[in-house]
Amino acid sequence: MNSPITLSVNGRLHKLASAPTTPLLDVLRGPLQLRGSRFGCGLEQCGACKVLIDGVPAYSCTREIGTLQGCSVLTVESLGSVENPHPIQQAFIDEQAGQCGYCLSGILMSAKALLDRNPSPTREDVITALDPHLCRCGTHGRIIRAVLLAAARLRKEATV
Repeated sequence: MNSPITLSVNGRLHKLASAPTTPLLDVLRGPLQLRGSRFGCGLEQCGACKVLIDGVPAYSCTREIGTLQGCSVLTVESLGSVENPHPIQQAFIDEQAGQCGYCLSGILMSAKALLDRNPSPTREDVITALDPHLCRCGTHGRIIRAVLLAAARLRKEATV
């Protein structure tokens, strides 16, 4: 029998009876019913499963929950809602940056991490931050524009 593991996900504590070697993605999509993070490859190759762990983008498909005691996990569900989207989400909508949307949860979280640490990124900064992500729909140009638009909007909010 496994000792319960307590995880902080999106600001809420969850006590889980899962094995410490269970991938975080399995816990998010299973017991926690947070379906925004996606299983793409299981090999840290596509970024569809990326979440923020203590503010840093991380692959949830391979990260074992036993390594996360005391860490803060944020998923795409933490950003905003349909009624009140986060500025990053709104910029992606405005730029029509998603087609199928499968990759977007991971991209949104990496974009959030970038903008949290660098509110004025260059195009090259955005490209570097999103390099680990695969988008098979080929909307990279729109994704980059959306992140830069979100940065501009967030800077404007900060000055108001």
